Amino acid sequence: MSLAYTAERAQEIADNLAGVKAKLNETLQSKGASAQTARLVAVSKLKPASDILAAYEKSGHRNFGENYVQELEEKSKELPGDIKWHFIGSLQSNKCKVVAAIPNVFVVETVDSAKKATTLDKACAAAARPEPLRIFLQVNTSGEGSKSGMLPSGVLEVAQHVVSTCSHLKLAGLMTIGSPNPDLENGENPDFKALNECRTTIQDALKINDLELSMGMSDDFERALLQGSTNIRVGSTIFGSRPPFNKTAA
Repeated sequence: MSLAYTAERAQEIADNLAGVKAKLNETLQSKGASAQTARLVAVSKLKPASDILAAYEKSGHRNFGENYVQELEEKSKELPGDIKWHFIGSLQSNKCKVVAAIPNVFVVETVDSAKKATTLDKACAAAARPEPLRIFLQVNTSGEGSKSGMLPSGVLEVAQHVVSTCSHLKLAGLMTIGSPNPDLENGENPDFKALNECRTTIQDALKINDLELSMGMSDDFERALLQGSTNIRVGSTIFGSRPPFNKTAA
C-alpha cells in the first residue's frame, strides 16, 4: 500500500477539509450560547491510505471513518497510531474480533442489536483492550427497509442491555443515516428530531447525560448541526467521488 501523495492532492484535500470545517464552525456560531461542540469525521472508505495521510499531515486531521472491516484493518496497520478510527459500516458478528483488536478504533457507530453488542463485548474482552470500547447505537429513524439499525421503539432496551451487561463497552451515543429526501415542511429534519428524542428517552431512563448524536453527512450536515449533532460524517466533499465498491474490501 503506497503512502505517497502529491503536493497538489494534499492541497486539494486540505482545502476541502477547511471548507467543511468553516461551514461547521459558522453553523455552530449561528446557534449562539446554545451551540454544542462537534467533530468532523472524514469518511475515507474506498480511498487510498495516501489520502488519509495527506489529511493527517497537511491538515492535522485525526478522525476518519471506514465502512469495511478488512479495509480498516489494513489502513490501521499502515497509518499513524494516533488516528481515531470510526467504524461506520454494517458490522457482521464474525468481524467483531477483528475490529476489537484494532487498538486505535475510537468508536463503533453501528451497533444495531443487543446480540451484536454482546458479541462485540466478548471480542473486546478477548482482545484485552485497556479501556471499554466506545459504541453508538444505530437507529433506523426513517423506517426504511434498506437501512440498517434498530427502530426507535427498541433503542432503550438495547441501551439498558449495554449499560447493564457489556462491561467492555461504553455507550457513548446514537447514530442515524436518515432519509435522503426528508420532509422539512416544519423546519426540522424528522430523522434528526427522532434521534434527539431517543437520546432524551435513554438519558432520562438510565441517568446518562452525555450521549452524542452522530447525524449529518455531506448533503445535510449543516441541518444536523442545527439540530444538535455532535459528530458529522463527511466523505465525498473532502475526498471526491469514490471508486466502485470491491467486495474484497469488506
